[in-house]
Amino acid sequence: MLPGLPAPRFSTAAHPTPWLSVLVLGILLAPGATAASAQPQNGSPAAGPPPGAIPIVNIGASAQAAQFASLDFALILLDQQTRSRTGKELARQKELVASGSLSQLDIDAPAKAVDEFNRGTELLRGQHSQDAVAHLQKAITLYPNFVTAHNYLGMAYQDADDPVQARREFQTAADLDAKFPRSFVNLGRLCLAQGDFPAAQANLEKAAALRPTDAGILTVLTYAQNGNHQYREAMDTAVRVHSLDHPGLGNAHYVAAVAAISLNDYASAQNEFALFLKEDPTNPLAAGARHNLDILSRHLQAPPSGGVTAQAKPAENPANSPQLRAQVAGVASETADDRCAGCSAATTVAEANSDLALLPGVDPAAGPADQWTIRKTVDEVAVFFGVTSGGRTINGLELANITVRDDNQPPDKVLQFTQQSKLPLRIGLLIDTSGSVQSRFSFEKHAAAKFLQQMLSNIADLGFVAGFSDSLRVTQDFTGDHDQLGKAVEGLTNGGGTALFDAISYSCWKLAAYPERERTAKVLVVVSDGEENSSHTSLRQTIRDMEATGVTVYTISTKEGQVVTTEADKVLKILAERSGGEAFFPGDMPTLSKSFDRLRDEIRSRYLIAYRPAGFEPNGKYRTIAITAEKDGKHLQVHARKGYHARVESTTP
Repeated sequence: MLPGLPAPRFSTAAHPTPWLSVLVLGILLAPGATAASAQPQNGSPAAGPPPGAIPIVNIGASAQAAQFASLDFALILLDQQTRSRTGKELARQKELVASGSLSQLDIDAPAKAVDEFNRGTELLRGQHSQDAVAHLQKAITLYPNFVTAHNYLGMAYQDADDPVQARREFQTAADLDAKFPRSFVNLGRLCLAQGDFPAAQANLEKAAALRPTDAGILTVLTYAQNGNHQYREAMDTAVRVHSLDHPGLGNAHYVAAVAAISLNDYASAQNEFALFLKEDPTNPLAAGARHNLDILSRHLQAPPSGGVTAQAKPAENPANSPQLRAQVAGVASETADDRCAGCSAATTVAEANSDLALLPGVDPAAGPADQWTIRKTVDEVAVFFGVTSGGRTINGLELANITVRDDNQPPDKVLQFTQQSKLPLRIGLLIDTSGSVQSRFSFEKHAAAKFLQQMLSNIADLGFVAGFSDSLRVTQDFTGDHDQLGKAVEGLTNGGGTALFDAISYSCWKLAAYPERERTAKVLVVVSDGEENSSHTSLRQTIRDMEATGVTVYTISTKEGQVVTTEADKVLKILAERSGGEAFFPGDMPTLSKSFDRLRDEIRSRYLIAYRPAGFEPNGKYRTIAITAEKDGKHLQVHARKGYHARVESTTP
C-alpha cells in the first residue's frame, strides 16, 4: 500500500514559490537503491523528497503565482476604490469577486484597514513576518470581516512557523465567507503540511466546488486524495485537470500514475507517466518517470518508454535592492530555533528498501532493479563536506580524524565514510543569462563548458545545463555526453530579469529527484553576479530547499572586482556556505577560468559521512550538524552544512 503523502511545503503570499510547493509520495518505482541513494536526507521545513521516494513538485506552479498576483492587484484597486468608486471601478470589483480573487466582504474594508493590510503584505515580502503580523492584526481590528487580511495573516503565521495560529486565521476567513475559495485552499494546504489528508481533501473539495475549472486547485486536490488513499478519486481528478488548460501542472499525471499503481492498474500508470513526460519532459521527476515507464514497458509488454502517442487520453476510470537587503538580514539573524518548522512534515532522512510488491510476471530472482520497491523510513543522514588548512584542501583523511555531532550527540552508528571522488557525480550547471551579465557572457560560457567537461570524468557521472533569467530553461537534461553538454552551454542566450532563487530551488530538487541505485554526490554550480529581481522564492526558502535536498551549492561570481561589498555578493556567499559549498569571487575574466579549476579540485576532494542519528524524533525540529577534523594534532577547517529538519510522522490513519 502507498503510505501516503508526507508534508508539503507551500509558499506564503510573501513569496509564492512556483516550483517548490513540494510533496512527497512514499513509493518509488525505481532501482533497488540503498538507504543513501538520493541524498535529500536532511530536509526542509516542510518536506523534501526522501531518498528513493517519488518527490512531487510544482504543485500549482503558475496558478499559485497568478493567484497571489491577482490578490495584490485586487487590493490595490480596493485601496483606490475606497476613496473614489466610479461605476467602472464597481464593475471591476464584481468581476474580481466573481473570479474568486476577492471576497465580497473585502469591498467594504475602510481605507485605514486597507493601508494597514498593504503595509503588512510589504513586510511579509521583505521577510519580516512578525512585523507583518502586527499590521495585519491592525487591519482586522479596524475591519473584522476583512477576509483577505485573515488569509494573509494566516500566511504570515505560517511563514513564522506558527501553524496553530495560521489555521485559526484561515478557518476564520472560511467562516466569514463560505463562497471565497482561497480560504479553503489555504486550509487544505496547511492540512497537507501537517499530514492531515482527510481534512486537506475536505477543504480542497470545497474550494474545487466553488472553482470547478481551476486546474491549480484540482492539482493540489489530487495530492490530498492520494494521501488519503482515495486513489480512484485522485485519478479522476487528474482527468479533470487534463481537460483544462493546465500549463505547469503536469504533476497531476504523476500523482495519478502513483495512485494507479496502488490500484494495480499498471496500464493507466503507464499512460499517466507518458502524459507527464509529454507535458513536462525536463521536470525534476522526468528521469524517475522514464525509468518507471521502462519497467512497465518490459513487464507489461507495452510500447517502449515514451511510446504512448501524443493523442493518448487519460484512462476513463482514473543587486542592492532594499528587498534583497532585507532578505539577507533576515537570514543572517536567523537562529537554529528560527529554522525549526514544527508545522511542517519535512522528510529529512534516508529511506531503505523494505517490502517488495512485485509486478505481475516479474521473477523475484531478477533482482531489485526489476521490482517495485516500497520504502520505509530508517532515519539515516548523509553529509558531504570539505576539509582545508590555510586555504588548501586536505586529502587522505580517515574516519579516526573526523568527529560528528548531530543535535549535540555522537551518532548511534556511522554507516559509511568515503571520499566523494569514489562516488558517481550528479552535477547541475546553472548559468545566469540575464541582461546584467551581457558584457562577459561569451567568456563565461566557454569557461563553464570546459569545466563541466572536465568534471564528468567517470562513466557513471551525469550533468545537466540550465540557463536562467526571469525564468529557467533546461537546455540539456542529465547526460554524460561532453559534446551535448558543451553545445547546451554555448546555445544559451541572455537577456531579461534575474530569478536566482527560483532557479537554485528548482535545480536542487531536480538533482534530488534523479533515481539512483547508490549514494551519489549531488552538486550545483551557479555562475551569476548574484543580482535578484524576479524570483517568487525567497532566500530563506531557497536555503531550506538546499537543506532538504542535500545538494552542495558552489557559486562563482561574474562581477568585476574582487571586493565583496554588495548584497548580491553576500547572497552568493550565504547560498554556498549554508549548503557546505564555497563562493568564488574571481573579479576578472582571466581569473574566472582559474576559479573553475580550483572548484574542480575542491569538488573531487570532498568526503561523505553517513550515519544514524542518536535520539532521533520525527518532530520536524531543526537538528544541528557539527563536524570537526584533526590530523597530527592540528585542527582543520570543515566546510559542511549546519543542520537539517527532522521528518514529521504523517497523521494519516
